[in-house]
Amino acid sequence: MSSSRSPLCLALAVALLAAAPAAFAQGTPPPRPPAPPPPPLLEPLPEIPAPPRLAGDPDLEPQVTITRREGETVEQARVNGRLVWVKVTPRNGPPYFLVPDGSGNIFVRRDSLDTGLRVPMWLLLEF
Repeated sequence: MSSSRSPLCLALAVALLAAAPAAFAQGTPPPRPPAPPPPPLLEPLPEIPAPPRLAGDPDLEPQVTITRREGETVEQARVNGRLVWVKVTPRNGPPYFLVPDGSGNIFVRRDSLDTGLRVPMWLLLEF
């Protein structure tokens, strides 16, 4: 039986000896590339000028009139001469708004300018 194992052992030893130089060659690191040159000296950037002022259309800006009466403050906002909303702040109590209805002739009282529109945010897919 020892005679049948000797060719197998001999073949295994030859294979190991042939693979040894490749195994040792993998352990040596590749040569390093040359160091990059130092960065150039940096100079500060010039000051950035302020953006030009936009000339807004004064007719589109709301004109707010504040009137203080005995026990309350009334703020009126007008755009192009049309009354957009009125905010009444009483001395005792929360402020409320008067906003025109669809026709613009009747003012409706609201406790806030929140329209109550809530966009649904349903989760459809999640990965």
